[in-house]
Amino acid sequence: MGNQEARVRGLAARAGGWSARHRWAAVGIWVVFVVLAMGLGSAAGRVDVKDSDQLKGETHTAAKIIEDAGIKQPASESVLVQARNGTTKATDPEFRAAVTDVVAAVGATGRVTDVTSPYDTRTISKDGRSALVQFDIRGAADTAGERVEPVLKAVERVQKDHGSLRIEEIGGASMRKQYSDAFGNDFQQAEYSAVPVALGILLIAFGALVAALLPVALAVTAIMATMGLMGIVSHLQPMSDTANSVMLLVGMAVGVDYCLFYLRREREERDAGRDAGTALRIAAATSGRAIVVSGVTVCVAMAGMLFTGLAEFEAMGLASLMVVAVAMVGSVTVLPALLSLLGERVEKGRIPFLRRRRRGGSGESRFWTTVLRGVLARPVVSVVVAVGALLAVAAPALGMKTSQLTLDQEFGDSLPIVQTYNRVNDAFPGGSEPAQVVVKARDIKAPEVQEALARFKERAVSSGASRGPVDIRTYAARNVAFVYVPLVGGSDFDKAGASLEKLRDEVRPATLGAVDGVRAPITGQVAGSHDFNEQLVGSVVPVFAFVVVFAFLLMLVSFRSLTVAITSIVLNLLSVGAAYGILVAVFQHGWGASLVGAEGVGAIVTWLPLFLFVILFGLSMDYHVFVVSRIREARLRGRTTKDAIQHGVVTTAGVVTSAAVIMVAVFAIFGTLSMQSMKQMGVGLAAAVLIDATVIRGVLLPAVMALLGERNWYLPRWLHRLPDLTHDEAPEAGAAASPARTEGERLGV
Repeated sequence: MGNQEARVRGLAARAGGWSARHRWAAVGIWVVFVVLAMGLGSAAGRVDVKDSDQLKGETHTAAKIIEDAGIKQPASESVLVQARNGTTKATDPEFRAAVTDVVAAVGATGRVTDVTSPYDTRTISKDGRSALVQFDIRGAADTAGERVEPVLKAVERVQKDHGSLRIEEIGGASMRKQYSDAFGNDFQQAEYSAVPVALGILLIAFGALVAALLPVALAVTAIMATMGLMGIVSHLQPMSDTANSVMLLVGMAVGVDYCLFYLRREREERDAGRDAGTALRIAAATSGRAIVVSGVTVCVAMAGMLFTGLAEFEAMGLASLMVVAVAMVGSVTVLPALLSLLGERVEKGRIPFLRRRRRGGSGESRFWTTVLRGVLARPVVSVVVAVGALLAVAAPALGMKTSQLTLDQEFGDSLPIVQTYNRVNDAFPGGSEPAQVVVKARDIKAPEVQEALARFKERAVSSGASRGPVDIRTYAARNVAFVYVPLVGGSDFDKAGASLEKLRDEVRPATLGAVDGVRAPITGQVAGSHDFNEQLVGSVVPVFAFVVVFAFLLMLVSFRSLTVAITSIVLNLLSVGAAYGILVAVFQHGWGASLVGAEGVGAIVTWLPLFLFVILFGLSMDYHVFVVSRIREARLRGRTTKDAIQHGVVTTAGVVTSAAVIMVAVFAIFGTLSMQSMKQMGVGLAAAVLIDATVIRGVLLPAVMALLGERNWYLPRWLHRLPDLTHDEAPEAGAAASPARTEGERLGV
């Protein structure tokens, strides 16, 4: 290649060129798109995932029976009345008076219905020291938390009048209210703080306010547009609040990253003495292409969540996919238009104490130049040390135990209601979250059905699955009955799961299952957790295969190198494995848990490993594609592979470091939340990104590529027919002729 202007080929280069020439049109189209997406989304409204669609299996069947029957189950609440000493019993006058006061107080609020006394329902513990007053909150269950406060205050007043007893309320509505009060604002603050944190880091990275605002503006507008699109798409694929939070996290991460890559390259070319038009063309053909390759790869990874069959995961996957696609399109269209409009004004608002980078500088990092010199001098030692360290960090993952976290594992003692939950479970094992058998028959009043219900009730206790009491509520007009079975094991999901299996595999077939036309799926919290785990485990292989295979194919056609495609997958898997190891060490074994304000809860929340794999595999491609693209670009300009590796890594070190710091900071914010599952997610994501941007991209990638040499660019002849998605890089002044190619290699573009 000579020192002439680069030929433009490729979608990103053409899009960037058009946007730079039609600046106001490109900006106007983007603004119209964002406003239109938000307006249409607001008009359409968002459809959220229904309970009946959350899971497949028995939980789904039970929810469909309830939904089809038109039964609106209210939020059930209980008031625990318990002696503080070992002498007071439920039969004592003082205890009876307290129960009477509770019944009267909650009934007087006008917010409840079906108030029952423990003396009528026999909800008195075996030791006689505890009793439950039960009732339902009027209105829809999903909004009951908004109406339960007067009832809670009424119970508090009764507690003040009976100091010798413990009188506490617990149930779906009261728990939802306490969660909302304790953590609702917590989540919002975490989401809102992501923007100023990213802006602060970008100010340090660029040293100028305008340059720092551009990536944040792109990310925020991409998120706003995606929120509107989520409303439209939700009518085909329901969404959720969780999907919204994940979309915000991913959107902020990739939106800032993509803009950062593009902007840094354009600034670097300007610093090298190129005019504005040439700098933009080079940035479009190089960083723009890397953004497209990375964006498509991340979208493929996010699409892996669609294979789980879990509605919540499908919503998260689709929302994340959309925000990545929107951010990618914005980066290669509106960003070059804005850079063309701003010109040198992108350096406006410089921070006085941050030294401006010198014009004509190489943009190379002195720190990484030193590190790379040692890595490339001893690549074998570097590979052995880096791989050994990563495998050591990943080793604890071999003993990973996944589980749905119990209430006390999730929140510790940070909420008073956790202590109430534990006391109820101690006094009434399984009573706070009983299994619910939804019985559907042609005629629920038929003698054979009633007899089967009675036998089920008796056998549930005699089998050891429950200690009772087993309650039955019949909706005769709809031919449906609910059987509530407190499970032995209570809040211990492993033990309660064994009790659930007894009900499903032994008790039900011998009783309700023997009656023709009767369906009796078993649901409830324990059943939902069991079904979720089963479905999640069953989806691991297809999700894993889909993400890995398609990521491999994308890397293959993007870099036209079998070696690069294979090493990309292996390095990403090492990064994910190390993140798993850190999670297990910190949250399962408790090693160093206090350093991140966490606790060793003995397990990793069930949904996290698959979620982390998909997210990390996608996001780690950001750095990988960017660094390898720069190495390949230098190689095609005529540098030797070793020189190209050093040039590619050290010139991208600054932008990769800035992007990684932003990602780590944003993810770490979620590690500060009180919920252990959110801490696990935040710490896992932050640790993986940190490892990926340092050990993987700064040490292992260059060492492996140095060992492989010219074999990095190997493409078998039989693969030459693959689509050519490469591009023409800008030439470097004085570049040497390209070195000789190896057998089967195709270097030209």
